Amino acid sequence: MKISGTYEFDAPREKVWDTLMDPKTLASCIPGCDGFNPTGPDQYEAVVNVGIGPVRGRYNARISLRDLRPPQSYRLVIEGNSPVGFANGESVVTLTEQGDKTSVRVEADSQVGGTVARVGQRLMGSVAQGMLDRFFECLAQAAR
Repeated sequence: MKISGTYEFDAPREKVWDTLMDPKTLASCIPGCDGFNPTGPDQYEAVVNVGIGPVRGRYNARISLRDLRPPQSYRLVIEGNSPVGFANGESVVTLTEQGDKTSVRVEADSQVGGTVARVGQRLMGSVAQGMLDRFFECLAQAAR
């Protein structure tokens, strides 16, 4: 499943980059996040509660930031598992400065399997896009 979005931040690119790299800010902006802990350089473990239709799951996720090119771009890799299935994904995040503002472009590709995929397949795209939008709207507020 592919999702994407462009988000406008009312802040310079370096400040937006710092916001995207701050574990406390990330934890507060991830929808359903119950835990977010560093496990190494640019690597984290998270616990996230996600509901798709009638299926709800508590996912244990491994998150890593790769190919960092501060303050221009990075690749985000997520691997999550729960009793109701799995969710794996990879995103490329690109920051473009536009005067005193920054545009953040996200191109993501994910795979979901298990009960959550069978039951919530038709809702999957809209739920994923909604989570992405909420996450970046929260980050945009935090970067101000």
